[in-house]
Amino acid sequence: MAQDYYELLGVSRDAGPDDIKKAYRRLARQLHPDVNDAPDASDRFKEVTTAYEVLSDPQKRSVYDRGGNPLGGAGHGFGQGFSFDDIMDAFFGQATGGRGRGPRSRTQRGQDALLRLTIDLAEAAFGVTHELKVDTAVVCSTCQGSGAHAGSQPVTCGTCHGNGDVQHVQRSLLGDIRTSRPCPACQGYGTIIPDPCPECGGDGRVRSRRSISVTIPAGVDQGTRIQLSGEGEVGPGGGPPGDLYVEIDVNRHAVYARKGDQLLCQVTLPMTAAALGTHLDLPTLESDLPDHEGPDTVDVEVPPATQSGDVITVRGQGVPRLRGAGRGDLRVQVVVETPHHLDDEQRELLHQLAELRDEQRPEARLGSSHKSVFGRIRDALR
Repeated sequence: MAQDYYELLGVSRDAGPDDIKKAYRRLARQLHPDVNDAPDASDRFKEVTTAYEVLSDPQKRSVYDRGGNPLGGAGHGFGQGFSFDDIMDAFFGQATGGRGRGPRSRTQRGQDALLRLTIDLAEAAFGVTHELKVDTAVVCSTCQGSGAHAGSQPVTCGTCHGNGDVQHVQRSLLGDIRTSRPCPACQGYGTIIPDPCPECGGDGRVRSRRSISVTIPAGVDQGTRIQLSGEGEVGPGGGPPGDLYVEIDVNRHAVYARKGDQLLCQVTLPMTAAALGTHLDLPTLESDLPDHEGPDTVDVEVPPATQSGDVITVRGQGVPRLRGAGRGDLRVQVVVETPHHLDDEQRELLHQLAELRDEQRPEARLGSSHKSVFGRIRDALR
């Protein structure tokens, strides 16, 4: 025997199938003509491929170990035809097409589904339960997912004989190369449904509208997605369903805006109230809920000498935290309003005030070191 296949692959004579396959993968990556331009690379690649063809086949290996011709007189190289899938397996660890050889199952997992739900700010903050109408694929009740008409069943494909793949042989410089492709007659399933279910047409599922209950946890925000496992599309062949994702869209509120777990609002006060200080009763966000129990307003103390743009913080009156305990804060921005119309008495009183404060002709601050209104608002929100 001119060549020692064990020596070509660099394995011992008692090497197991995994060791032989691992050795071939290593050499095939090194010697394949597409990656190795050495003059003898092609011949050496043929030699190690022939060695692998023999040693990976228990019957051929037994003949070879007894000193016989394992290739049956077919010569060296690729012998009676070496599968291109084996070459791809050596390089990438899998057969061509990205899946294992053999028929694929008709039963597959269904796709995930996405549904958008619009809720109010108070519902997003404190949680709510909604009934949703969902239009998805469900298991066909007529055939129970089999896809076959009652009393019938799938039969073995006559083209691929149940393998799911068909072989194509192509001549090349390296010899006969076989490639496997999904059978065009059965689409790779290995079986054909001769009498499909009249309800689902052989798919094993139909479209249906159903109602489900979804609980929105407290603290969700715009764009939050709620995952409902197993509530998505049923798969082909009555396969397990995917998941349903409910994406939250929050309506704008008439009074409050939201930033994280904080509630923001703006109030306009007359100049006198801002100067002297006052108390405000603001509606609580939870008062929007129909089953709300508790106070409907929150007291906000405006201290004397409040300036336009100042922000007053009320602790624990914001939005409940989605992942964590407690609530954020309520931030109230004050806008001081200068009176538009003054009668004679009011004008005289303001003149007297200006005189008492020596402000008849005040000097304007240019480039004051004091922060602007926008700067104070920005710092307060931080």
